[in-house]
This record gives sequence, C-alpha cells and structure tokens, in this order.
Amino acid sequence: MAKIGRNEKCPCRSGKKFKHCCARKESITQPSASPEEQLKVTLMDGVKEIQEQAVLKKKTDRELGVFFFYSTEQGDAWLLEMTDCDCVQVAAAGKVLEPPIDENSETIEINWSHMFSFRDRQLELTAYSDKSVQILADAPSHGIRAAIRRIRKKFSRDQLSKVHLPAPEST
Repeated sequence: MAKIGRNEKCPCRSGKKFKHCCARKESITQPSASPEEQLKVTLMDGVKEIQEQAVLKKKTDRELGVFFFYSTEQGDAWLLEMTDCDCVQVAAAGKVLEPPIDENSETIEINWSHMFSFRDRQLELTAYSDKSVQILADAPSHGIRAAIRRIRKKFSRDQLSKVHLPAPEST
C-alpha cells in the first residue's frame, strides 16, 4: 500500500485533505508515553544500540540527555552519566553484559561500577568496589569532554541537581 501524502485527498472520501481528516484520527488513537516512559525506553534503547555496535566491533558514540554511550573496535561498550561522572560497562570484547539498570514508572536506577575522570586527556576509571584505577586509551575522550561542556550549557545547575535522588537514610 502506498503512503498517503498529507496534502492529498483523504482515502475515506470525505473530500478533505488527509492532514485535516484521518491523519488527525491516527494521531489521537496512538497513546502517548509519559516523559518517564519516554526516558526509560530511550535509555534502554541507547544501551541496546551501543551493545549491538560493540558486538559488531564498530567504534561509535552517542549522547542522550545526561548520558553518553560509546563502543570501541575491540568490542567494549560503556554508559557514562555526565553529572556525577559515573559509568558502567555494558559490553566487553564483543559480548553483551547485562546492564545493571532497574526501572519502574517513577525512577531509573543504575548500579554504577566506576567513576571516571581524565588524566593526560585520556579516560581514567576508578572502580567503586576496590578503588582500582585503569586508563581506557581507546575511549573517545575528546567527545566525552565536549559532551560534558554541552550538557553544562544545555541544562541549568538546578536541573542537573535534580538528576539524582537523595540516598535513602539508613536507620
């Protein structure tokens, strides 16, 4: 079936242009996702996309809100969060790793494994578990630093401070 142009007559024979007739009905019948659902779907889609690139051993990167995804030619892939410099590996040597992401209708929780910084223009990771440090020479350091600058320009400090929920108080 051929696609109907917006300015063509509607196939329902109402005499109206498609954009003023059935096109509106189609947009009304499609339920829209809440902002939380849109972010959740987009984040997981981004993770899956970068994992696929890692399996194919393609070097790529992508920015999404406060997140930065990248994959390397060695088949590694990482998800970075730019406000607190947290990250987690989502693929290693072309093998997909289970992303430690817990989602519900109100929040997205990610169990970050590392924090990142830059040393001599290279990405440096520090593991939360044992404080071991490693340099990822093949990481797109320039792209990551540029993404951090863009995010700081795009979002106010107040908006960035609301990215993280306060940690629950221990009793």
